[in-house]
Formats: sequence, structure tokens, C-alpha cells
Amino acid sequence: MSGSVRFDRAAEFYDETRGYDDQLSRATTELLAAELRGRDSVLEVGVGTGLIALPLYEAGIPMFGLDISAPMVGKLVEKAGGRPPFPLVLGDATALPFADDAVDAGLIRWVLHLIPGWRVAVAELVRVVRPRGVLVVHLGSYGGPSDEIHRRFEEVVGFSVDPVGLGWGAEAELDAEVARHGGRLRMLPPLTRRSEEPLEPFLEGIEHAHYSWTWPVPEEVRLAALREIRPWAEERFGPLDRPLTVESAIVWRAYDLP
Repeated sequence: MSGSVRFDRAAEFYDETRGYDDQLSRATTELLAAELRGRDSVLEVGVGTGLIALPLYEAGIPMFGLDISAPMVGKLVEKAGGRPPFPLVLGDATALPFADDAVDAGLIRWVLHLIPGWRVAVAELVRVVRPRGVLVVHLGSYGGPSDEIHRRFEEVVGFSVDPVGLGWGAEAELDAEVARHGGRLRMLPPLTRRSEEPLEPFLEGIEHAHYSWTWPVPEEVRLAALREIRPWAEERFGPLDRPLTVESAIVWRAYDLP
């Protein structure tokens, strides 16, 4: 995955910064299991620490997982008790080490923004999914005040920290690309993400470079930007240690393949 963002450094804090609460995790598993149940094999590309794949496997979905990061996959194995719970492969999303028509379904969450050649990754997933299979995709985004802080961060550092791959919120571009391969879009029922958390942990995540969009920024520039952003954020949103209620919709897209 030349130029793709590796998450080796994020293995120890990935679940904390990208995970769902218990209620949303259960709802996500129920939604995806209903879509994938009855299929003989499901490949998650960018399986990471197993946030999505492990609950699906426990719900009876026959999973396979692929990731480019050994530390992330190692965390998945650790969470599963020290042994791989299902087949796991270290590999490149743009050159999947699977034969044509190898699985019944493909699953991607919060991955395509990390891959400059994301169109190649989509083509590869279409290649390995059998005819009349399905791709299930969620691009991912923060929503609410975190998005505003992200944009303010870009303004302060003076350059874009947009993804190297498919942009956040670029669902229409993804729809068009999958349609080129014959995929027909279905929108799965939306889920609601509701959080009541303060902004301070998000700002601490910027301080400690927990988010991939901060990684290209030199440390001294990142920390200087944060010193400017903190008082701005407090004026904009109020005390940074006060919980804020934020609701956002999470919409998974299913693409039925010919």
C-alpha cells in the first residue's frame, strides 16, 4: 500500500479513540449481522483490532480479516485470548492475497481515507467477492464540535490535513466508483451515535498525536497549534471538561454486486 497510512503506532489506543459505546456497538453488530447472515465467508479489509469483526464473529458470522499493520492484528489476537479467532492475513488492500471470487462479502470501515489508491482497493475487493455478493462500507467521520476543531487545526497549521485517500463525506464518489463495477447501492437503516463527553479528551488526542490526520504535522507545529486552539475552543463551546451532548447518524452502505 505505497503511501498508505499505517496504524502501527495506534494499536494501543485505537479502541479508545475510534470505538463505540456498548449500546452502539451492539446495534452495529445486529445491523451488520442481519445483512451478512447466511453468507459463507466475510472478509473485513482493515480489520485492525477487531472492533467490528470480533463481535460479528461472536454473533456467528464467518469472518476473515486482513490488515497491513501487524501491531493492530496483534491487538485483535490479544483481545481474543491469545489465539486468532478466525483467519487473519497481513496484506495490502490494493493487492489482496486472495483468488478471484474467494468470499461472499466484503466489509470496510474507516479505511479508504488511508489509501491513496483507494479505487484500486475497491476493484480488488470486487474481484475477490463472488458474483451476487455484497460490499458493506462505512467511510467514517467525527461530527459535531470535533469537526470544527479539526477545521480550526487546519487553519492554524496553515495547510490541509485531508485524508491521503477518499475524503471524509465523499460517499457520492464511492457510489460512483462501485457503480462502475456494477454495484447497486442500498442504504442500511441508520444508527444514531449519541455521546455525552467533554472535548478535553479529543484535544488530548491531538496533543498526543492519536489521530492519523495529525501525523504529517511536525510535533512543535502541532503543539503550538493546540495552544492556540484550546482558548478558542473554550470560548466557542464552553468549559472543555464539561460533557457535551452530540448526536450524529451512522449510515452503512451496502453494494449488491452483479
